[in-house]
Amino acid sequence: MTTLDDGKIQAITEFLSPDKLHQELLGHIRKYHPSDDISMIERAYEAAAEAHAGQVRKSGEPYIIHPLQVAIILADLEMDQETIAAGLLHDVVEDTFMTLTEVGEQFGPDVALLVDGVTKLQNLQQHGEYSTKSKTPVQLETQAQNLRHMFLAMARDIRVIIIKLADRLHNMRTLSHMPPEKQQRIAQETLDIYAPLAMRLGISKIKVELDDLALQYLEPEAYADLVRQVSEKLEQREAYVEEVVRQVRIHITAAGLKGDVNGRVKHFFSIYKKMRNQNKTLDQLYDLFAVRIIVDTVKDCYAALGVIHEMYKPIPGRFKDYIAMPKPNMYQSLHTTLFGSDGIPFEVQIRTHEMHKAAEYGIAAHWKYKVASDGKKAETSEEEKLTWLRQILEWQQDMSDNKEFMNLLKSDLNLFAEDVYCFTPAGDVKNLPAGSTPIDFAYSIHSAVGNKMTGAKVNGKLVPNDYVIQNGDQIEIITSQNSHGPSRDWLLIAKASSTRSKINYWFRHERKEENMARGKELLTAYAKSKNVDLAEINKPAFQKIILKKYGFRDWDAVLAAIGHGGLKEGQIVGRLLEQQRKEAGSGITDEEVLAAVQDQDGAARISSGRNAIMVRGIHDVAVRFGGCCNPVPGDEIVGFVTRGRGVTVHRRDCHNMQELSEEEKSRLIEAEWERSFLTEGEKYTADIKIFANDRTGLLVDVSRMLTDDGLRIRSMNTWTSRQGLVTMETSFDVGSVVELRSIIEKLRTITGVIDVERATA
Repeated sequence: MTTLDDGKIQAITEFLSPDKLHQELLGHIRKYHPSDDISMIERAYEAAAEAHAGQVRKSGEPYIIHPLQVAIILADLEMDQETIAAGLLHDVVEDTFMTLTEVGEQFGPDVALLVDGVTKLQNLQQHGEYSTKSKTPVQLETQAQNLRHMFLAMARDIRVIIIKLADRLHNMRTLSHMPPEKQQRIAQETLDIYAPLAMRLGISKIKVELDDLALQYLEPEAYADLVRQVSEKLEQREAYVEEVVRQVRIHITAAGLKGDVNGRVKHFFSIYKKMRNQNKTLDQLYDLFAVRIIVDTVKDCYAALGVIHEMYKPIPGRFKDYIAMPKPNMYQSLHTTLFGSDGIPFEVQIRTHEMHKAAEYGIAAHWKYKVASDGKKAETSEEEKLTWLRQILEWQQDMSDNKEFMNLLKSDLNLFAEDVYCFTPAGDVKNLPAGSTPIDFAYSIHSAVGNKMTGAKVNGKLVPNDYVIQNGDQIEIITSQNSHGPSRDWLLIAKASSTRSKINYWFRHERKEENMARGKELLTAYAKSKNVDLAEINKPAFQKIILKKYGFRDWDAVLAAIGHGGLKEGQIVGRLLEQQRKEAGSGITDEEVLAAVQDQDGAARISSGRNAIMVRGIHDVAVRFGGCCNPVPGDEIVGFVTRGRGVTVHRRDCHNMQELSEEEKSRLIEAEWERSFLTEGEKYTADIKIFANDRTGLLVDVSRMLTDDGLRIRSMNTWTSRQGLVTMETSFDVGSVVELRSIIEKLRTITGVIDVERATA
């Protein structure tokens, strides 16, 4: 019987008896498992055979053949006993009388957890049968990606996914017994979901075969033609590969290196993709085979690379060092493409034995329980397992060449803590923030569905509106045309900000009169609680400024916004009071300001009031700091009497102050900081410019230095010239000029930084 080791499509197993497959399974396990105690697997086979007794598959063969074949695939991946036992039992809870409790009692919690996980994934497929009907390519990719996310999110143990992949591989091997329509659907699902999952987990043994089998059913004519074309020149190609392998082996041995050298023709799906993407025929493709060199150490990998490059001319730009920079699924190898002696290009892959095992088995090579020399299971810490699981959750994102870097930046170790995946009644997958409720689900479909929602069912049962959606749930929203719309309580229940935004939009437009009345009440009540006379500050001139600031057309719209929660009443009262203070200050003439700020020393004393910066001697009129230079305590400062607006404080070196006309200079007044002002601990915004040579990680280093000092960064903008010079402008809060100088000196020590200076407009 052909097995996974051959990398070929396995023949139909209807002539194989369960007993023969059982013995074959034990033979596979004993190849890598040093212990004689495989009693758990024996008991699992007996339990599965009893549970599935009398059941047959579409092919007419006994059903137990399927779990046995799944277990053999898992044994080929050298999985632990619990995984193989779960592979034998993976269908018993779904299809037989055996319960999950019985599985746990007979085989322990680990096996029960794995069987339960596979059962849930099978139920998941039944909820949302993968369909390509009436979907655009973008919709199909979104659906497939969401399903891959959901599979990984639901698998508390990554071995569940490995069992599911083995299950799908055997189903694909026997797909010929299914109706044509089902063959197409299952093959497409395999190509879109399961093969990419195998690739993310790095299990190339499974990924390659799934690709080829899917192609056989999706493009039968193209597949048959490709097989025919490859077969026609197979002997010629194999002879060429063997000669290259022989030459490489001679030179590797002559260089004193020990290693295995072999060649392989690339699998059909890989060739098909290359022909389609490059729009070429098979005769126009040359790099259809690869030579693989497997050595003992990383040092030997690079030594072998030198030998190969001496033998053959490398093609520029086709060398990739995945040892120094592993792929996201931890694949490591050296890849180089060379011109053969007759000008035909071919690829060489160089790796260690350990790297080769990881490339073939992927995560399975790392997830296996360690087995000691005495055959007993060694302790594997939970932290080690969790580290691998976190990595695998990160690797799930598609890593196409042109998007790999950005996708990796976006990925997060807690990716699935932030998302939940559920189904619509039609089987489409919805991706929502973790903690979402049926309200979020309803509004994710359409605002009209959310606005008319009166209830929800999850997996066929009525649930309250605050039910927290779980991965794999099927949600049905109950609506009514008699619904009065969303409740304000929904704003507290909804998880997604987009949901709250849609609810707020409804309140703004559907209940404007009610919101206006409520807003007026809230505004009046707030003013009263603060002992503010609302009639005194609520003037049309002040209202006009607020309308402009918030973008409203009339005062009724402001009241409505307060009523539905879009604005806080405290904001509006505060703005009205601010305008009143400004009006009071503007009543003082420029001459009065100039006279009032003069003290015994002839200078304005800048001191801190409770809520503003004040100038002593002008009846507590607020003083503004110039936004052009943003002075901080300790800077040398000067006051400028702004026409009709009081005093603006600038740094002495501010460009605007240095470029004043003679007439405007008469409005300058001497100013200095009060001593108490320097010790209050308040924070003020400082602007700086950083000039540096461009390099990777510069922005990260700068922002890390600022945050490590406990600074609040208000803004950060950066741009790079064609010459590679970076200019970075950033604003942050400091307490004094002494603190600011210390920060500037630290920034100057960052690698690549040329200079740092204070920014002025």
